[in-house]
Amino acid sequence: MPDLGIDPVVIAAQLILAFQTIVSRSCTPVEPAVLSVTQIQAGEAINVIPDHAILQGTVRTFSIETLDLIEQQMSKLSTELCAAFGATAEMEFERKYPPTINSAEMAELAKNALKRVPEVTAVHTNLPPTMGAEDFAFMLQHKPGAYLWIGNGDGGHRTHGHGIGPCTLHNPSYDFNDKILPLGVKAWLAITHAFLEGT
Repeated sequence: MPDLGIDPVVIAAQLILAFQTIVSRSCTPVEPAVLSVTQIQAGEAINVIPDHAILQGTVRTFSIETLDLIEQQMSKLSTELCAAFGATAEMEFERKYPPTINSAEMAELAKNALKRVPEVTAVHTNLPPTMGAEDFAFMLQHKPGAYLWIGNGDGGHRTHGHGIGPCTLHNPSYDFNDKILPLGVKAWLAITHAFLEGT
């Protein structure tokens, strides 16, 4: 008797689709943003309409303003769309990590310091931004700084059976290249000296 109840699975499906319009229709197209529903949990039996559904996911932006906008739109859609189907919604928007935004001055200092280290063969400064979450973002909210990546090599250091080529963090075949540790130390020393000397 589906006509006697309110189906949270159908409503959840509508809400997931509605959420996908936030980035494409509410955010400015020149400001990157990602909104992904990554989990849906509802019911325990195949022949029973459940009494509730839980959606979970992640939002990534490069600015707090865009994050604010997405939260507002998600809250509005959750309340109003669910009400249109006779249901109610509770939304929790937990802000775990702010965007990692380098200080231009500190990034320039690090770049110049690294270029003076003979063992550093390349300093790339025009990498595309990434939506990865990073603890260092909290520090950058209080002090100017720069988040840097060190190259991990071409993957030749990894043991047999883990594929070919390099791979990044959070990959099951990731293996830190211990041979780059001395280079990392030299890089940090160069940046530290440049900062203390004001160059």
